[in-house]
Amino acid sequence: MTIEAIVARYGLAALFAGAALEGEAAVIAGGVLAHKGLLSLPLAMLAAGLGSYTADQAWFYAGRRFRDHRWIVAARAKPAFARAVAAFERHPTGFIFAFRFLYGLRTVSPIAIGSTQVSPRLFAIVNAASAACWAMLFTGLGYVFGHGFEQLLGRLAANRHLWWAIGALLAAGVAFAGWRWYRSLHA
Repeated sequence: MTIEAIVARYGLAALFAGAALEGEAAVIAGGVLAHKGLLSLPLAMLAAGLGSYTADQAWFYAGRRFRDHRWIVAARAKPAFARAVAAFERHPTGFIFAFRFLYGLRTVSPIAIGSTQVSPRLFAIVNAASAACWAMLFTGLGYVFGHGFEQLLGRLAANRHLWWAIGALLAAGVAFAGWRWYRSLHA
């Protein structure tokens, strides 16, 4: 099966999942694929926005429903959680809109917001507007700079050793993240 066939079959679903789980890199890649004509740009933006919105709504409701669960209590003890709540208390609507653009606060923020008394309706409305802007921005960046990304990848494709090094770094990063997650559960 060719890459075009895989993208044609799973592209938007993969973009939805990538936006929900990973974030900007997956969405920029979706923009690059739209630039290449493998995805529709409006549909790529829609899939990215829905993926991000859905994940943040799920984290919000997890924070709301399970605020006394040991995982949420452990998250509350982390400095990022405290920073998210403090920023939310100063500017509630602005923070709901901006948290997905703030490095290091993207995952913890909807949980922190869910543990406050903010209205689920307000969170859903502002989250939808933010997810739409975020998806259009990062998919658009991939689309606009798609040619440059293609040229860079074309130059990198010739160097197999570099790809092995990148793969090793990614594997080490995944292993480190898994180790940190495991330690946080057993701390």
